[in-house]
Amino acid sequence: MNRSATESHPLTIALCAGEASGDLLGAHLMNAIRKQYPQVNFIGIGGPRMLAAGINSLYDQEKLAVRGFVEVVRKLPEILSIRRGLIKALKQIRPQVFVGIDAPDFNLGVAMELKRAGIATVHYVSPSVWAWRRKRVKKIVKQVDEVLCLFPMEPELYQQAGGQARFIGHPLAQILPVHIDKAARRIQLRLSAQDPVFVLMPGSRVSEINFMAPLFLQAAEIILQRYPQAQFLLPLATVATRKRMLEILAQPVWQKLPIRIMNAHADMACQAADVALVTSGTATLEVALCQCPMVISYKISSLTYAYVKHKIKVPYVGLPNILLGKNVVPELLQHNATPQKLAQAVLQWYESPAEVRAVQNDFERLHQQLTMKTDELAAQAVLEHAIK
Repeated sequence: MNRSATESHPLTIALCAGEASGDLLGAHLMNAIRKQYPQVNFIGIGGPRMLAAGINSLYDQEKLAVRGFVEVVRKLPEILSIRRGLIKALKQIRPQVFVGIDAPDFNLGVAMELKRAGIATVHYVSPSVWAWRRKRVKKIVKQVDEVLCLFPMEPELYQQAGGQARFIGHPLAQILPVHIDKAARRIQLRLSAQDPVFVLMPGSRVSEINFMAPLFLQAAEIILQRYPQAQFLLPLATVATRKRMLEILAQPVWQKLPIRIMNAHADMACQAADVALVTSGTATLEVALCQCPMVISYKISSLTYAYVKHKIKVPYVGLPNILLGKNVVPELLQHNATPQKLAQAVLQWYESPAEVRAVQNDFERLHQQLTMKTDELAAQAVLEHAIK
């Protein structure tokens, strides 16, 4: 790479992250790029972590954090308006490269338009093409110059379709320690060494909170009946999810639950906890890398569920189960996502120390498989496309 060229003409890199998990990836990527090019300018759409890292965010990221077919349809006019505005702005600014971070339904459309305009495009985090809608691969390789993959089985799918892709490991595996000191974490969080501690992770989007939080809180009530000394940690990644969760907890029915809301720090909560109850998504991998046994759940509208259930091509929805190729943690989905079943599955972990040790061995093996210098490799890939 020609460093002198970037010193005389500072790099402008566009990034777009549609939700909290992408915001974390984007912030790490920005910091890794800035280590090599301190004068780089970042523009696009980012959340609180990317804002702290210095992005000029043209729109509020939370407006893109919508889940489910029905929910997306309701918000579609606003989402399309944001996409048009972002494309127009970036065509005028002409960054050296556009990096779409996850959120493929939004970002790949942006990338396609920018690529047609002669701007280099990278997609960071492969869509789950190995799970469903595999035919998307042929379209994706035309939309972007390269896909940066977090999981080792992904690059081959793009290469077979004539595209460019590379495995860069998972940033959470790079960041989180392989060996966890639960006792130290409890001291840090001022938690009892003996009492049961459970983590509730109902989602990173307001729409997920609306669906999952009442279920999780009802499950917590059932757990509390068996273990009156139990404590519940509830880490929330965004201002919007925290606001919505506080509204729910303000209802009289929940006010006696011993719940501690945490501003982010899901890793600390999971490292201190005995078991996590978690909504399916990227968070399940974070929980696994924190060596915390978990119960995975998900519930969406009946119409959305009817639309997607026949399209899924893998036997599991939780990332730990998919990546390890076996059912290491329970998944309670849709009609099985009842407070009673969730509580029973959580308590099964808490009362089965031998099973906990076995799953932690699986999680450690997964951690080792995914550990690379992810932020540096991602920055290297982006800079290769930015500086040609």
